Amino acid sequence: MRRRDMNTLLLRTYLYVKQILEQEEGQDLVEYALVVALIALSAAVGVKSLGNGINNAFKSVSTVLATDV
Repeated sequence: MRRRDMNTLLLRTYLYVKQILEQEEGQDLVEYALVVALIALSAAVGVKSLGNGINNAFKSVSTVLATDV
């Protein structure tokens, strides 16, 4: 009787783990999180580059105005 209970417990545990591993709902959330992280990283790099370009433009204007005065 005890062996039968152990086999039943192992079978139920196996089926539970198998069910968890076959679920795909959680994968969608991870994929969306990775896409959002990639977009955020790209935006940060883009804003930094844009900021450097604008800073250089203002420095050039400042230099031209300082030399013409």
